[in-house]
Amino acid sequence: MAKFFLIFLILSGFISCGEQTEAVEEVELPMALPEEVVEQNEIPKETITVDDVTVPIYDFENFKPFLDRQDDKIHVINFWATWCKPCVAELPAFEELGEKYPDVEVTLVSLDFLKAIESSLIPFIIKNNLQAEVIVLNEPDANAWIPQIDENWSGAIPATIIYKNGKSQFYEQSFSYEELENEVKRMDN
Repeated sequence: MAKFFLIFLILSGFISCGEQTEAVEEVELPMALPEEVVEQNEIPKETITVDDVTVPIYDFENFKPFLDRQDDKIHVINFWATWCKPCVAELPAFEELGEKYPDVEVTLVSLDFLKAIESSLIPFIIKNNLQAEVIVLNEPDANAWIPQIDENWSGAIPATIIYKNGKSQFYEQSFSYEELENEVKRMDN
């Protein structure tokens, strides 16, 4: 019986080797994701870490949950890039909003090119000590995802969405702090 079992193991090893497909390597993310992110399937396609700053990169499908969180918080999502002068000029308003209203979730969605994340985006985050959540949206077919954000969006940045539980407003403009705060207060009423 022992010989039969040994022969069976050897044969099954040969048979299974012939049927093997290319192994898929599991990739461990270099950062711990908050439970709320994992629960809502906001799982990045990849992350890039430089100098202890980790930036998650999303395609549009994995980014979609950011647009419809149902948690009684006000969400402010700003589309920007380091190469966009009006975007950079308004970022202090979003940072101040996040500091003054900790119950408002500010997400800065960078549209920087992947090749610029290490050379431009992460150094910008460090230099400006950005405290808001910064993510990268890397979806090459802008004609497919831009209308899903807002059907009237031309694709110009900066652009911002402010929403709370199904009530949403889209803005294709720059904000001062006062304008941004007023829009957030309006959303809360």
